[in-house]
Amino acid sequence: MTVSGNASKVKVAIVGSTGYGGVELIRFLLGHPLAEITSVISASSAGVPITDGFPHLSEILVQDLDGVDPEEMAKKADIVFTATPSGVSSKLVPQLLEAGLKVIDLSGDFRIKDGSVYEAWYKHDAPDAGVLEQAVYGLSEINGDDVVGSEFISNPGCYPTATLLGLIPALSAGWIDPATIIIDAKSGVSGAGRGTSLMTHYAEINENFKAYKVNKHQHIPEIEQSLSQIAGEQVTVTFTTQLVPMTRGIMCTMYAQLKGAYTDEDLTELYRQYYEGRPFVRIREAGKWPATKEVFGSNYCDIGFAADPRTGRLTIISVIDNVVKGAAGQAIQNMNLMMGWDETTGLKLSPVYP
Repeated sequence: MTVSGNASKVKVAIVGSTGYGGVELIRFLLGHPLAEITSVISASSAGVPITDGFPHLSEILVQDLDGVDPEEMAKKADIVFTATPSGVSSKLVPQLLEAGLKVIDLSGDFRIKDGSVYEAWYKHDAPDAGVLEQAVYGLSEINGDDVVGSEFISNPGCYPTATLLGLIPALSAGWIDPATIIIDAKSGVSGAGRGTSLMTHYAEINENFKAYKVNKHQHIPEIEQSLSQIAGEQVTVTFTTQLVPMTRGIMCTMYAQLKGAYTDEDLTELYRQYYEGRPFVRIREAGKWPATKEVFGSNYCDIGFAADPRTGRLTIISVIDNVVKGAAGQAIQNMNLMMGWDETTGLKLSPVYP
């Protein structure tokens, strides 16, 4: 079908439409009853049909890619998703906001509130302090009330989404010692984006399993910032990332010392109460743990537990689809909250299985 005007729908533009996050936004927004894609944008491929890069969209989305022009975007859209590399959004977003657009940014540029910390980890100049202050950190299940009615959302990273949703309820309840948190995080290769590199080359990653950015991943300060806010004290974590030879999915296995004698059943009840009314977080029954295949292609985060009375430690296992809940799906969830819609609108897709 060709996209046509519909005055009853919110008009949406997507910057970075040729990346995995951008094309996943397209997949979900095409089925969204209250939003309409009016512009797909690429700085490097303006004027080229989007189907040249994504033939699977043939006869589904018939549009040429637009260039990056904030004034033109403002004529075509009400909301802009910026699925751009870090260092790009920090310069573009202020122009979009100045043009009167609502913005949901999927890069990492506006997640870290301390500009000096951002510069140390991302190796880019920090965004304008005023714009940075305006950004609402859109971890939907935790900050959803702040997202409602806002103009500018900073969408969380994929690893932080899985990690924080797994840790925050236990940390908030005071059931774990924040000084003992260790996070073992594994991701499919789509998390590295569509660009080619030796690390994600087929011959390098196939039948292989490797750690990368050990103790140096740029998502560390994002995780520590949120955990510190919850704990009311500075929290530092050990965070190890690994690539596994699959396309999609993140599994975060988290360890912390318990501050009491809690069972798997206690944890299950705590988490179900904490996430009551939040339809995209599913808590496993005691003794059952989630797998990445069980959330593939969906906006769900599934969480399970193993409390060990022998060691006094808690293991939390959290899984998401990194391209959906870790990027495009959560961004649309944030759009729904921003606009005052049901947060599940356009996202009620079951995981793809097998």
